[in-house]
Amino acid sequence: MTSEFKYYFEDFEPGHMVEVQGPTVTREEIVEFASKYDPQPFHVDEAKARESIYHGIIASGWHTVALCMRMTCDAYLLDAASIGSSGVDQVRWLKPVRPGDRLALRMTVLEKKASQSRPEMGVVRHRWDVFNQNQELVMEMTGVGLYRRRNPGAPAAE
Repeated sequence: MTSEFKYYFEDFEPGHMVEVQGPTVTREEIVEFASKYDPQPFHVDEAKARESIYHGIIASGWHTVALCMRMTCDAYLLDAASIGSSGVDQVRWLKPVRPGDRLALRMTVLEKKASQSRPEMGVVRHRWDVFNQNQELVMEMTGVGLYRRRNPGAPAAE
């Protein structure tokens, strides 16, 4: 039995939730990220952003995804026997993230399955919900994480 990590495939049970407070997003961070990766005017130009349907600078959705990833790492992933991901199934940006918003993350395990072809690993489907300081859902995302099994030879309890 190995115990190199705190969390393994076996620790992710359907319905399990992890919550973590995240950062307060600054205007400077929004503009810096968008300038590099998503330079649409409502992300980088205050005057044009005021004229847009958002009436001010907002974070790129991809910035919000990156912040979600950081909160995921801080909450559990860096302590997990993660071996990567096969992808994200869905991302929805439901409300703009604005300068001064304080984000929080709630991860929920949706389902898990031990790999039949690779007994040393299992697949976990997650849902990540990101909220602002007013408890408003700003982003939801579902995807898959791949994790090492604590006891690769043991029968998988699912």
